[in-house]
Amino acid sequence: MEPLRIGFIGTGRIGRAIIAGLGRQKDAVMFGYDRDPGAVEAIAAAHPITGCPSPAALAREAKVIILAVKPYQIEEVLIELRPSLSSDHLIVSVAAGISSEFIRKNALEETRVVRVMPNTPAFVGEAMTALCRGKMATEEDIAVARGLFSTIGRVAVLEESQMDAATALSGSGPAYMFNILDSLSEGGVRCGLSKEEALLLGAQTMLGAARMVLSGTRSPEELKREVTTPGGTTEAGLRVMDERGIRAILIDAVAAADARSRELRK
Repeated sequence: MEPLRIGFIGTGRIGRAIIAGLGRQKDAVMFGYDRDPGAVEAIAAAHPITGCPSPAALAREAKVIILAVKPYQIEEVLIELRPSLSSDHLIVSVAAGISSEFIRKNALEETRVVRVMPNTPAFVGEAMTALCRGKMATEEDIAVARGLFSTIGRVAVLEESQMDAATALSGSGPAYMFNILDSLSEGGVRCGLSKEEALLLGAQTMLGAARMVLSGTRSPEELKREVTTPGGTTEAGLRVMDERGIRAILIDAVAAADARSRELRK
C-alpha cells in the first residue's frame, strides 16, 4: 500500500501541530507551501516535510490538501489552487466558519471537501477535533480525515450544522479551562499554596478528572456524587458554586460563543 501523500497550504500554529503529529507516523509523505518560504524550511528542520514553491506544485505532489490558512485567505488560495485540482484531490479545511460548500464552489464542482475544527491542545497531542463531510465527500474521505487528526488527539464526526456548536465548546473551550484553572489556582494561593504549587494541583486534577470521564461509563454527575461526602469539604465547595450559578454561567458561555460563530459565518 502506497503512503498517503499530504500537502499543507499554510504552516501556522495548527498546521505545525498536525505536521508534528503526522511526523510521528510512518505511513505519510508530507509537502508544504507557505508564502513565507522560511516557515516551511523551519518546520522541515524538525519534521519530515518537503517544501513546494507554489500551491500548483503542491497539488502535483499531494492527493490530500490541508488548507491551514486564515478564513479570510481561503477564497484567494482556492483561486490560485483551482487550475491544479482534479477529481483525485481531497481538500481538508481547518478554516473556522468557512463552509464546505463555499470551498467546493470556489474549487471544482466535483471537489471532495472535509471540514475540520481542531483545538489548541493539538500542540501536546490532546486535541479535540470535530469534522464533517461536504456534499461530494465519501465515507472513505471521512476515514482518511479521522486517521489524520487522530494523530493529535480525539476525533468526533458531526453534521455540518453542528460545527458552530463544536467551535463554541471545544474550539473556544481551552480558554474556558484556562480561565477556570487560573481561578482555582488563585483560590489555592489564598489558602497558603505558592502559585506554582496551586497550578500543578489544579491542572493535574482537571486532567485526571477529564480522563475519568473519557475512560469510563459514568457521567460527570455520577462521578461528582462519588467524591462528595455529606458535610465534607467537597460539599462545601460545591455549595458555593451552586449559590453563585457557575453551572448557568458556563452553559451561557458556550451559547454565547455558538451565537457569535453563527454571526461570523453569515
